[in-house]
Amino acid sequence: MKSLKMTLVLVFMVSAVSAGLAQLPNPGMEIDPERTALVITDPQNDFLSPDGVTWGVVGKSVTENNTVANIEALLKVAKANNIPVFISPHYYYPTDHGWKFEGALEALMHKIGMFDRKDALSLEGFEGSGADFLELYKPYIQDGKTIVSSPHKVYGPENNDLMLQLRKRGIDKVILGGMSANLCTESHLRELLERGFEVAVVKDATAAAIVAEGDGYQAALVNFRFIANAVWTTEEAVQKIEQITATN
Repeated sequence: MKSLKMTLVLVFMVSAVSAGLAQLPNPGMEIDPERTALVITDPQNDFLSPDGVTWGVVGKSVTENNTVANIEALLKVAKANNIPVFISPHYYYPTDHGWKFEGALEALMHKIGMFDRKDALSLEGFEGSGADFLELYKPYIQDGKTIVSSPHKVYGPENNDLMLQLRKRGIDKVILGGMSANLCTESHLRELLERGFEVAVVKDATAAAIVAEGDGYQAALVNFRFIANAVWTTEEAVQKIEQITATN
């Protein structure tokens, strides 16, 4: 009887949480072309190329979400409509491998050589490496207008110059995509919100690892809904950018 009561309590709690999620408000985010930027985290080979070191655990999610094409669609529409584009990349230099302690994913990234570059002041060996940008994106990123911030080192933008670059351009609204959903993308979302930015996450312009401990993408979707100002599909984001810029 006690076991049955506990089961009923758990069922009630799960139902209540589910009902609460369904009733969450949707604040939304209005795009102002003068104050809005597209931010893409880690659009790099190690995440998005079948030859990347993480493809074995992120490839399924990337493929199911059509992530590669969706990130390109965001870059394309932003460029066509004069929405500034910012890239927050992830690089590790040989000196970063001297860290005395690491979290689980940091330890794994260092072990597999993810995002490794030979030197902070040299591009030797960078072209086509895992740390390089996906070839598909280079025309958008290397057009002389895209702002590539200094690298973040763990997950969030606390220790790079992304927010400085945004602020210096009068931007306080961010359309966010990139890799990976429950790590760098979610960490950027959280820190940007804490610093007073509005953030809309494009949920299918990201993906995440599926490992024994769980599906990182599904975990991120829950948190996106809880904390972002808006959660859009790529199609919705493209339409909103085109519609807003057409009226200005």
